[in-house]
Amino acid sequence: MRSLKRTTTTWSDESSKLRMVKAKSRSLRCSTCRTLVLKTDEHFPFCSDRCRLIDLGKWASGGYVISTPITDPEMLESIVEEQGKKKPEKGEDGS
Repeated sequence: MRSLKRTTTTWSDESSKLRMVKAKSRSLRCSTCRTLVLKTDEHFPFCSDRCRLIDLGKWASGGYVISTPITDPEMLESIVEEQGKKKPEKGEDGS
């Protein structure tokens, strides 16, 4: 999901030092319909309750999956062992 950040830059002269003050208004796109949504909107990060329910339905039906690479060596070994058990080697199945 890509977010678009709006930034307003204001210059102020305080004690003869020039400094920049940034006021950020956080916004991003609705994941369902891609409408621009501000953080202050009622249904943030969605544009409406309808889009929120559509997204919930995608999670419930398995349309979205959270996946990360497996980096634990013990877990990798157990996965390899399980896959080895599922696939019979040539000659073991009687052929």
